[in-house]
Amino acid sequence: MPTENDNSALDNLNFDNRFVRELPGDPEPDNFRRQVYAACYSRALPTPAKQPLLLAYSREVANDLDITVETCESEDFAQVFAGSRLAKGMEPYAMCYGGHQFGHWAGQLGDGRAINLGEVVNSRNQRYTLQLKGAGLTPYSRSADGLAVLRSSVREFLCSEAMHHLGVPTTRALSVILTGQQVVRDMFYDGNPQREAGAVVCRVAQSFTRFGSFQIFTARDDIDSLKKIVDYTIRTDFPELGEPSVPVYLNWFKEVCRKTAEMVVHWQRVGFVHGVMNTDNMSILGLTIDYGPYGWLENYDPDWTPNTTDAQGRRYRFGNQPKIAYWNLVQLANALYPLIMRAESLQQALLAYTETFDAGWQAMMAAKLGLTAFAPSEDDALVNQLTQLLQVAETDMTLFYRQLADVDVSAGSDSLAQFLAMLQRTNYEPLNDESIEQATRWFEIYRLRSQRDGKLQQERSAAMNAVNPKYVLRNYLAQLAIDQAEQGDFALVRELLEVLRNPYAEQPDKESFAAKRPDWAKQRAGCSMLSCSS
Repeated sequence: MPTENDNSALDNLNFDNRFVRELPGDPEPDNFRRQVYAACYSRALPTPAKQPLLLAYSREVANDLDITVETCESEDFAQVFAGSRLAKGMEPYAMCYGGHQFGHWAGQLGDGRAINLGEVVNSRNQRYTLQLKGAGLTPYSRSADGLAVLRSSVREFLCSEAMHHLGVPTTRALSVILTGQQVVRDMFYDGNPQREAGAVVCRVAQSFTRFGSFQIFTARDDIDSLKKIVDYTIRTDFPELGEPSVPVYLNWFKEVCRKTAEMVVHWQRVGFVHGVMNTDNMSILGLTIDYGPYGWLENYDPDWTPNTTDAQGRRYRFGNQPKIAYWNLVQLANALYPLIMRAESLQQALLAYTETFDAGWQAMMAAKLGLTAFAPSEDDALVNQLTQLLQVAETDMTLFYRQLADVDVSAGSDSLAQFLAMLQRTNYEPLNDESIEQATRWFEIYRLRSQRDGKLQQERSAAMNAVNPKYVLRNYLAQLAIDQAEQGDFALVRELLEVLRNPYAEQPDKESFAAKRPDWAKQRAGCSMLSCSS
């Protein structure tokens, strides 16, 4: 059981645990695996870490929580955020929810390896929920142990912060802390489990409520609990919509659709692939949540998925993410129907997703290409031909868009030579005659389109570099940092965190972090596809 300490700065955090105060809880006090009914959460204490050791922390998230650097680097910080001590005001609990996994209803899921410590209200009156991932068993752990390992914890920590600095809506991460314990995992699900270093990530978000938080009650015909959590969510996270009522429910659902669309547009902009877009992994706030087998596109391939479990059907591949987000919203609409009883109104609200996504995608693609606005009559074909070229040429998506900004489209015949040289640099395979022809045709159309747009080269380049990152958390970089951390060297994790704080800036001494994926990483575990194991 976690200990207590009366002499810590962390005991001065302002906890206001509205979730457990206002929503129905599980009356069973003991922590054992079970089905939980008519409750939004169950009480669950973190499992104390054997020997907590801070690996890294985010100073920006700490600042949001009014936690100083000195406190972050204290022993007590490691104790609290590894689950070994409860700070004053913490009321740990695990959330109950269900979900569709790979398109099939899975019933009760819940926080199987996540324990919420409570909600902090900072000095600016902003509310944040603190959640430990990997802190031990909960009633929702099913056949698992509720723990997490270093490799998945480092990946989640770095990706949460990288996505934030890229401008992608996301949950955040305060810290990643080694527990001093070994955890057994079968990384490849091939019957060869290994002992790995255990770790805990402290995740931070306004709320961790998911689509599945509502689905579970509708599936059980528990409309009373459904109404309670919907009303709570509107009052807490969407107070600007007004007091809950049927019209407000519809406006709220429309807002969820809009936020979800904006999030997915950002995913497509930076080449991020979530990998597990189950409905229990969809945030009601339109935040990227649950960083499991995610990845970034390196060679452009809309059919790529980072998830070994998804290797056959590729349901969650990069190019399918917009459609899956819509499918998930339809499941949420079905869950909300008993409160609204207006199928046509819900269908109308769903249009907010398609309208927001379509407009957002067009504006995003125009920005990536340095154009003032998207002109569908000509730019639809321009973008379609480009994506075909990038796929055929096995082009690194991040490098291509970043370096396209440096090609001077006003430079006459030199422009094409610059473009082809850039394309050769950013490809994973040499260009052949056919791909050179294809590239030449596309670039001539793009050059004329850019010239008509009228931007000066310097203006065009600056605009493109503001939306096309130079640095993303490439899969192989994350794996190199994990390899070193497993040997007790945390320097690369911390260096990556620093680089990813400024993903759009030129960082001359960090050019190696913007390099193409090396050949050795193409098929290596952790650098290409990953399992859901952690």
